[in-house]
Amino acid sequence: MPESSIVVRPEPMESGSYTAGSRLQAAGLQAAIKLFEEAAAAVPVPRPPQPFVIADYGASTGHNSLLPICAALAVLRKRTRTDHSTLVVHTDVPENDFTELFRTLAEDPDTYLSKDAATFASAIGRSFYSQIMPSSSVNLGWSSWAVHWLSRVPAPIPDHVHVAYSRDESVRTAYARQAAQDWQEFIAFRGRELRRGGRLVVMTTAVDDGGEIGYSPLLGALVDTIDELAAERLLTPDEVYRMGIPIVGRSESDFLAPFAPKGRFEQLEIEHLEIFDAGDRFWQQYQVDGNADAFGAQWASFCRAAVFPTLVSALDGGATEPRSAEVVDRLEAGLAARLAAAPEKTQIPMAHLVLTKRPRAH
Repeated sequence: MPESSIVVRPEPMESGSYTAGSRLQAAGLQAAIKLFEEAAAAVPVPRPPQPFVIADYGASTGHNSLLPICAALAVLRKRTRTDHSTLVVHTDVPENDFTELFRTLAEDPDTYLSKDAATFASAIGRSFYSQIMPSSSVNLGWSSWAVHWLSRVPAPIPDHVHVAYSRDESVRTAYARQAAQDWQEFIAFRGRELRRGGRLVVMTTAVDDGGEIGYSPLLGALVDTIDELAAERLLTPDEVYRMGIPIVGRSESDFLAPFAPKGRFEQLEIEHLEIFDAGDRFWQQYQVDGNADAFGAQWASFCRAAVFPTLVSALDGGATEPRSAEVVDRLEAGLAARLAAAPEKTQIPMAHLVLTKRPRAH
C-alpha cells in the first residue's frame, strides 16, 4: 500500500496510559454531554418494535463514549417505555482493538449495559469516511476526539511532526486539502445515515481565532526527543522523515465550508458551533501542587497512548520492529524530562458541533 494511502487512526490506549489520556480527553466533555442530552430530547423516537439507534463514530476502546451514551439514555427513557429497545453501534477502523472495546462495555463501572436492560451494543470495523450504516437508520450520533485524524497521510512532513508547524507550504496545502475533503466526506455520509430529525454531536480539535492549533510546548519537546534518538542512531533518517502526526485542527470557516451558500449539505444543517480552549488539566494540577515531574509524566503518558503508535508505524518494521518498545519508552522518558524541565501551559483549541438532518416538510 503506498505511504500516502495509509489509514492513520491510532491504536487504542494502553491500559497503563489511559488515566492520563482520559483526563485530557475529558476536557470539554461535560459541555458536549449537555449538547448530547439536548439532542436526545429533541430527536424523533421511532415506534416500537423499531429500535432507537445511537451511533458512536470513532469509538476506540469506548471509554469516551460511556458517559455521553448513559446521559442520552437517561433522557430517552423519560420519553419512551423502559422496554423500548435501543441499539448502540460503535464504529472504528478495522485495526481498532474491538476486544478491549467489548471488555470496556462489559466491565467498566460506567457502562450503559449495566444500567439499561433494553439497550444492546454492537460494533462496525470500517472507516467513518465512508457510509457504514444503512441510509436513514441512525437517530442520534456521537463522535469525540476522532474526526481530526485524517483518512490518509497526504505527504510526509519533512521538518516537523505536525503540519501546523511545518514551513513547507506544499505540505501544508496538501494537508489542508485532505482535511477539507475528509470533513466533507464525514458529514456527507452521516447525512445519509441519519433519520430525518436526527442529530449528530461532534467534539474535535480546532484552531483558534489566530489560526493556532495549540500543543506547541508538547510538539516542540517531541521533535527535540526524536532528534535526540536520531543522533544516537536509534532512529534512521528515513524513519524520522516518515514520522508525523496526521491530525488537523479546523477553523470555523473550515467547518462551515461544505454548507455554503445555503447553510445545508446532504440535508444537514449546523445547529450549534462553538470553538473554545478546553484547558490544560495537567497544567492546572501543576499550578496546585508544583510537581513538575508529574506534569511531564502525565503529558508524556497521554502522548504514549494517543500518538506514539502512529510514530512507531514509521519504523522500518512498523509496530513489529524489534526496536519499537525501546523507541516508545525513550520517547516517553525524553518527552517527560523536557516538559518537566520547563513546564508550560498548553493551549487546546476544541470545537463542539451539533448537526441536524432537516425533518420532512409537512
